[in-house]
Amino acid sequence: MSVTWNPWHGCRRVSEGCRNCYVYRIDAKHGKESAEVTLNSDFLLPLRRVRDAWKIESGESVYTCFSSDFLIEDADEWRPDVWRMMRERSDLHFIFFTKRIERLASLLPDDWGEGYPNVTVGCTCENQARADERLPIFLSLPLPRRVIVCEPLLGAIDLSPYLDRHLVSEVSVGGESGDGARVCDLDWVLGIRRACEKAAVPFSFHQTGARFRRNGKIYDIPRHLQHEQAKRANLDWKK
Repeated sequence: MSVTWNPWHGCRRVSEGCRNCYVYRIDAKHGKESAEVTLNSDFLLPLRRVRDAWKIESGESVYTCFSSDFLIEDADEWRPDVWRMMRERSDLHFIFFTKRIERLASLLPDDWGEGYPNVTVGCTCENQARADERLPIFLSLPLPRRVIVCEPLLGAIDLSPYLDRHLVSEVSVGGESGDGARVCDLDWVLGIRRACEKAAVPFSFHQTGARFRRNGKIYDIPRHLQHEQAKRANLDWKK
């Protein structure tokens, strides 16, 4: 089971993958300013109880900060409290993704050591330039579980220099959704999958995106079918 926890909301674009950010798209429908980072009312969600039990039950996966970036500068004053909650709720599995991996080393808590075993960090790289920029930093950090996230996948990426199976737990790939979505090509997905197989790193293709190209033809795929179509492609791989 899994839950989503957004301790703060709002973000600013930092690279090509941010152009059609779903946070901006959703906020625009409600007249909100996405670039303004604000604390959410469920900031203390992991510590909340219902009668004598935790509101988030032990063993849950908690997808953290998916309406912002966990490492955005505006949240620096709040993040230490989030680290403490992650430490206190060691019975939960916290997962966050970031496009600001270069900030993480300076923001880790003093007792991090080789990492909290209940925290997974995902580094996003949407093209080769971002992979080459971010992944060397990502692999150098003391993290117990790393996921490379190629979403939105905007071009072919050679991940082979970074696929150390002792350092990378999984590679997750997905296309871009929403209005103005850019094409995701099956050949790009397959290229990453082949590299993962060769390196014995698990691979997951979790969504096609809104415009998916296969054998030179572009298919427009409705949002509600993008995950289903990706799974029907049967490309997920584990050794």
